[in-house]
Amino acid sequence: MATSRRVARVAELIKREVSVMLLQEIKDDRVGAGMVSVTEVDVSGDLQHTKIFVSIYGTEEAKTETMAGLAAATGFIRREIGQRLALRRTPEVIFQEDRSFERGSKVLSLLNQLSRERETKVDLDEAEEVFENKPQTGIDISADS
Repeated sequence: MATSRRVARVAELIKREVSVMLLQEIKDDRVGAGMVSVTEVDVSGDLQHTKIFVSIYGTEEAKTETMAGLAAATGFIRREIGQRLALRRTPEVIFQEDRSFERGSKVLSLLNQLSRERETKVDLDEAEEVFENKPQTGIDISADS
């Protein structure tokens, strides 16, 4: 079992190397369909498995193509990691799409919408209050006169 410091260091090295490979060395056109960046690498404690989280900017079709291209390039990436990092055993590589940015932007838009609705409600409440407290002016048309 590797120490947590070693696991973190290996994860950072894998992240750096895979980022370089995505930019310069993978020739598959499907990987270039969407703009890809490695957001996080999760390595197991025994250094046998690694999940590489990638953020893909583009349409759903481009994201699907890119994930297919990454799945096809997994063997190449694993071999290159093994050669570059000189690990005793090269970890299994699994790519997963990181949708945290999309979820975060959706939450922010919902919060902004809620804030705008509250401001509108406060403005309406203030307008109603002003209208109710406004003194009545005009001609009294009661029957007493």
